[in-house]
Formats: sequence, structure tokens, C-alpha cells
Amino acid sequence: MSLFKPGSRPALRSVLGRGHLIVALVGVAMASVSLTLLGVLALRVYADHNLHLIARSINYTVEAAVVFNDKAAATEALALIASTEEVADAQVLDARGQLLARWQRPETGLFSRLEMQMAKVFLEEPINLPIIHQDREIGRILLTGHGGNLMRFLLSGLMGIVLCSAISTWVALSLARRQLRGIIGPLRNLASVAHAVRSERAFDQRVPAASIAELDNLGNDFNALLDELESWQTHLQSENETLAHQASHDSLTGLPNRAFFEGRLIRALRNANKLNERAAVLFLDSDRFKEINDNFGHAAGDAVLVAVANRVRMQLREEDLVARLGGDEFAVLLTPLHKIEDAERIADKILASMEVPIPLPGDHQVLTSLSIGIAVYPDHGATPVALLNAADTAMYQAKRLARGAQHTAGAEHPVADVQIRS
Repeated sequence: MSLFKPGSRPALRSVLGRGHLIVALVGVAMASVSLTLLGVLALRVYADHNLHLIARSINYTVEAAVVFNDKAAATEALALIASTEEVADAQVLDARGQLLARWQRPETGLFSRLEMQMAKVFLEEPINLPIIHQDREIGRILLTGHGGNLMRFLLSGLMGIVLCSAISTWVALSLARRQLRGIIGPLRNLASVAHAVRSERAFDQRVPAASIAELDNLGNDFNALLDELESWQTHLQSENETLAHQASHDSLTGLPNRAFFEGRLIRALRNANKLNERAAVLFLDSDRFKEINDNFGHAAGDAVLVAVANRVRMQLREEDLVARLGGDEFAVLLTPLHKIEDAERIADKILASMEVPIPLPGDHQVLTSLSIGIAVYPDHGATPVALLNAADTAMYQAKRLARGAQHTAGAEHPVADVQIRS
């Protein structure tokens, strides 16, 4: 089970950006702390060495005052040196350990107390140096260092850490943005193309080239996969279109079949009813098809069916439809229809087109004719079945009256009569 909600997952850009920033800050902080500790250690060694030098200098200065036990001279000499150095407390003791002179740095406030605490924490124990005169110890000097320099160094080091962290943060963000553009940009392009392919089936889109070799190879492989998918989709669409055409069209004449015609008829009648218009169905049947098949063979019969289909199609308007219902039966849908006479006029044109002989295989020719029945919506039927039945009945009425004739449902006589010529 996923720990993240669909919309709560962090973006790769933010994850990498935070990672770069954290690494940069940790690196700078560790380097700054390490340098600060090394500096404090070096300063401690320097302060201790300096304190020993100060103790020796005081030793030479107060030696005469200790020999003559002159407190005033010892105090003056001690203050002269200690007040100008990093000294917090300086004492001069005689041979018996009695205090001869002392100097203490005055505390001026919180900052001064902090310096003293800093000296106690970081510096060594106070210096205890004997005063030697003629190879004999005549006194001692006790010297305690002052942490002023150390305090200033730590404060400057802290400021340096803050400043370096700020600069490093800015540099890290700049470098991270530059690197992220080279990583996130190609990945974003790849994700965008993948989303378009998944949601919109846009197999024609491609991932642009990337500056990073691995990402460029990934994009090229994805593009190659899209090439295959696009080719497969094109082939599948072609196959589907071919199968759909085969399912709805006659393989011999290329005309729509009965199922296609009936579907179109249903939609045409629904639209005619909505717009208060008329539509007509013409039912066509060949008068000599069986005779031609018996005399010339099935190849000749197929040639006649193809020729009839082409001639009927040429007599129709662009919006009209002709279909082969089966055998030598055809149907024509005329929509929209303004008046019945328009349907009869088109039927006349179809009958007239049959007067030209049809060439057959083997340099033969044959004349054929059609019988046409006409039914008009809504005059002769309000449903597709009723309209087709009315047109079929009218066609048989035309066939009974004469060859090569048309008959409108409800009419007593055929409108035209075209005899077959052998």
C-alpha cells in the first residue's frame, strides 16, 4: 500500500533541490566548525606561549623590587606590563609566599565576565613561574590569562560560518538549478509525451533530444517504442477500416449491403420526420439476370451486376445512396425528396442508362433492363419495413406490367416502359 496520497508525492525537482542544499550546508558547516576548532586550538597554544613570555618579562622587571621587598615598585612594574597584555590576574609573591604585588583587570560588564569564563574553559591553568636571583628562588609569579582575543576569534568565526553558509546556500541553489534544468527538463518532456500518449493516444509526439547521454538514450528508446506503437496503430486502424468496410459493403460491386442500407434508412426517416421532409426508396430488380447467367456463365452475370451498380450510382445525387440487397436486387435511398416526381425522374434516368449494351468477357455484349418500384415516406409507409415492403410490391407490379418499367406505390399504371433488346 502506498504511503503517499496521489497528489502528495514530492516532485523530483524539489527532492533533488533539497538534497543539494542539505549536502552543501552540511559540508560548509562541518568545514567551518573544523576550522574554528583548529583555530581555537592554535590560539590556545599561542595564548599559553604568549602568557609564558609575559610571565618571564614580569619576572625580569620585578626581580629587583622583590630582592629589596619594595611593594610599590613591584606593583608599578607589574601594572605597567600586565595592563597592556592579555592578562586577567597577576600576582608577585615573596620567598615566604606572601603577596608582594597584585594587578587585576577590572570587570566592565557582561562581556568582560564572558571573556573571563572563556579563559577558564579554553586556556590552561595559571602560570606559576619562580623568580630566581643568584641561583636562589626569591619569589614566585602567578599569572592568569585573559580570553579577550579568544572571544573575538570565536565571534568572528561564528560570523564567518553564518556568512559562508549563506554564500554556499546561494551557490548551491544556483548550481542545483543549473543541474536540475539538465535533468528535470528531459524527464518532464518524457513525462509530458507519455501522458499525451496515454490520455490522448497521440502516438505522433516525440521526446526532444537531451544534453545528458543517459537521458538522451532513454528518450531515443521511448521514441523508438512510439514509432512501433504508431505503426501498429496505423496498421490496426487500416485493418479495422477494411473489416468494417467488408462487413458493410458488397464484395463484388463495392456497394453498401442490406444491413448498411437499413441503418441509413432508419436515420434518414428519423431526420425526415424531425424536419417534416420526404424520402423515397427505389427497389430495383434485373429482368434478365437468370437468363444471362444461364447463357453466358457466372462471370458474365458478375460483370452485369458490376455494370448495373456503376450505372445506377452515376444517376444519383451526391447525398443519395444505392445498395445491393442480394442477388440481382438493388435499393436506392433518395433524401431529401421535395416531390414524388423527382423520384420518378431519377428512376427514368436509371432505366435510360440500361439502354447501352454491357460488354461481357469474350467480346460479347448484352442488353438488360430493370424493374423499379418507388415508395415515398410518409405517403406509402411510416417505418423502414413498411417503406421497403411498399417499394418491393411496387417493383413486382412494374415487372408484371412490362419489362424495364417503373411503378410508384399506389399508382395504377407504370410511368415508363423500356423493352429489352437482344
